[in-house]
Amino acid sequence: MAVLAPDQALIGLGANLGDAEATVRAAALALGELPRTRLMACSGLYRSAPWEAQGPEFINAVALLETRLEPLALLDALQDLEHRFGRERPYPNAPRTLDLDLLMSGSRQLSTPRLTLPHPRMHLRAFVLRPLFDVMPDLLIPGLHPQQPIRAWLTGTSDQAISPLS
Repeated sequence: MAVLAPDQALIGLGANLGDAEATVRAAALALGELPRTRLMACSGLYRSAPWEAQGPEFINAVALLETRLEPLALLDALQDLEHRFGRERPYPNAPRTLDLDLLMSGSRQLSTPRLTLPHPRMHLRAFVLRPLFDVMPDLLIPGLHPQQPIRAWLTGTSDQAISPLS
């Protein structure tokens, strides 16, 4: 089974406005340009229906970073990057030009008003698990019970439509 090193982070990428495919590709590269951060891997791109939202289909991916940024500093950098790509937040779950979610930061477990780690619903969402499987198929998510790898959590999302882009 795999665990994240203390200086690694997983980022969920998604977009469903504009040229979402180009945006997600550009955002993945931009993640590697964050201060004290290096892009180590990025999944393939996937198309999925909006989750608890309306609007066009999403393009999703997951990136693995090596970073010296602490979780809240990384969250700030991710939100700055979203803003640079034109992200607006008119209402909860609105369609978006770019969404960057800090899924995990090492094996940290954190619960603050701004950030919960690991992301509390990542194990329930095919649009996170399927691209994450590309990057770390045997990853264990700290704090989840039963403790099982991503591949096992993915089977529980078989009712959620997701397809790879060719």
